Amino acid sequence: MAVISTDIVEDILALKKERNATILAHNYQIAEIQELADFVGDSLGLSYCATRADAEVIAFCGVHFMGETAKIINPAKRVILPDLDAGCSLAEACPADKLEAYLHQNAEKNYYVIAYINCSAGVKALSDVICTSGNAVKIVNSAPRNRNILFVPDQNLGAWVMQQTGRKMDLWRGSCYIHIEFTHRSITKIRNTFPDAAVVAHPECIESVRILADEVCSTEKMIHYCANSPAKSFIIVTESGMLHRLRREIPDKIFIPGPTETCACADCRFMKMNTLEKLHDCLLNLQPEIEIAEAIRARAERPIRRMLELSR
Repeated sequence: MAVISTDIVEDILALKKERNATILAHNYQIAEIQELADFVGDSLGLSYCATRADAEVIAFCGVHFMGETAKIINPAKRVILPDLDAGCSLAEACPADKLEAYLHQNAEKNYYVIAYINCSAGVKALSDVICTSGNAVKIVNSAPRNRNILFVPDQNLGAWVMQQTGRKMDLWRGSCYIHIEFTHRSITKIRNTFPDAAVVAHPECIESVRILADEVCSTEKMIHYCANSPAKSFIIVTESGMLHRLRREIPDKIFIPGPTETCACADCRFMKMNTLEKLHDCLLNLQPEIEIAEAIRARAERPIRRMLELSR
C-alpha cells in the first residue's frame, strides 16, 4: 500500500492528470468519490461516458461488471477499478456457464436473451441485447415478436417490465441483495412517519414495495422526477449513495432514505468497498486492471452496442 498524503483529493486529481485518466462514479459510490469524479451516473449514463472518454485510462468507481462494460466497449483503453473484489449479487446469481447450459437444455424455445447490465462479460456474450433499468421497457418492446424472451438476471426488474410492456418473459431467478431488503412493512412505516413525502423506488425492489411507490424508476430518472415533482420531500427506496447526488443537485428539497427492516438506510457492501485511498492507489499503480479475453469481449460488445443504438 502506498503512503497517502494528507490531502488525498489533490493527489488523486494530480494523478488523474498525469495518467490522462477519467474518473467515472456510479450513483451508489461514497460522497467523497462522487465529488471528485468527472461523471456520476447510472449504468446507462456511465456506458455512454465510457464510449466518449477522451482519456487513456478509465478509473471506474463502481463494481466489477461496470468496469468490464467499460473495457468491452473501450478495448484499447486501460480500465482500472479501485477494488477488484467489488462484485454484485445480481451478477453472481447468473454465472455464464449456468446460463449457457440452460440455453442448451432449452434450445427448442429459441430464446431472445435480454440481459440486465448487472451481469458478467460472459453473460453479456451469450445475450442478444443488454438493458438497464432506465431503458429496459424500451429494449423489451423492441424485442422480436416471434421469439420467446429470457430476461436475466433480475426477476424483480423483469416482473416490473412485464407489467409495463405486457410482454411475456421467462425470468432468471436472481435479485439484488440490497433492494430485496426493503419490505412492504418498512416502507409503510416510513411513509406513515412522513405522510407528505413522495415515495420513489427502484424497480429492483420487490412488488409489494413497488406498489407503495408514487414513482418506480431508474436512479437517473429519480433526478428528473424529484426535480420536476411538486412534492417537497421524497422517500428514496434504493441504495443510500443516491441521496448524496439528489441533495447536491436538488438542494431545495428533502430526501429521506428508505429503511429496511434492520437499517435506517441501505448500504451496498460492494459499492462501498471503493475508497479514496483505493482510488489513489489504482491511479498510482494502474492496478487492478480489468482484463477480458478478446473472444469474450468481442461477443459481449455486440449486445451492448445494440442497446446503445436502441436507447438513443
